[in-house]
Amino acid sequence: MKTFLKRLGLALLALGVLAVGALYLLGDRINRAEFWESTIEGFEAADRETSPEPGAILFTGSSSIRLWSSLEQDMAPLRVLNRGFGGAHMDHVVHYADRIIRPYAPRALVVYAGDNDIGAGKTPARVEADFRALVERVREDQPDLPIYYLTIKASRLRWKLWPIMHETNQRIEALAAGDPAIHVIDVASPMIALGGGGKPPSALFALDGLHLSDEGYALWTSVVRPRLLRDLGPG
Repeated sequence: MKTFLKRLGLALLALGVLAVGALYLLGDRINRAEFWESTIEGFEAADRETSPEPGAILFTGSSSIRLWSSLEQDMAPLRVLNRGFGGAHMDHVVHYADRIIRPYAPRALVVYAGDNDIGAGKTPARVEADFRALVERVREDQPDLPIYYLTIKASRLRWKLWPIMHETNQRIEALAAGDPAIHVIDVASPMIALGGGGKPPSALFALDGLHLSDEGYALWTSVVRPRLLRDLGPG
């Protein structure tokens, strides 16, 4: 047993070293919108094979959306489309809006971004400005489109950054207070509540302490789905 645990520890250490090395090689490229070009091209190729019907609720943003593999089942009977990509920042969503939002003419837009922005050192003011730019861009095509901002989650890996993330959420909540078509869905507070007001429990996350587990997505579903059903109806 001791030998097995030792080997397991060495294997995990090796994986950690490889991960750090990969991030070092990527450098700042991963923080640039152009890094995700191949992913966006993949969406476009899939659309050429099977074009999604217009009028779905479009979910986009970073890996917390991309990895939501049960999204369609979790949101039923709402019809949804997942266009989350990798470690997207808010300005990356703006950059690709003409290709991952506009073609689908959604009935509503749900955005989760800002997590990686803060992780990369961007300020709450920058994330707010990028969100404003996204709102302006999508309204060029759909002036009355309902836009839902999922608050930046409180994660175990980035817990030290939570005060900055919370400030970002508050800034966008203030923006939404003055705009009836912008809505905030708070997924962070329930996660913190389960941790007794502190760091959310590990059961909500994958092993990295950042991405959500099945339990984490179940919690998000319990918050997001009722709100969308209440506001939009099953459609």
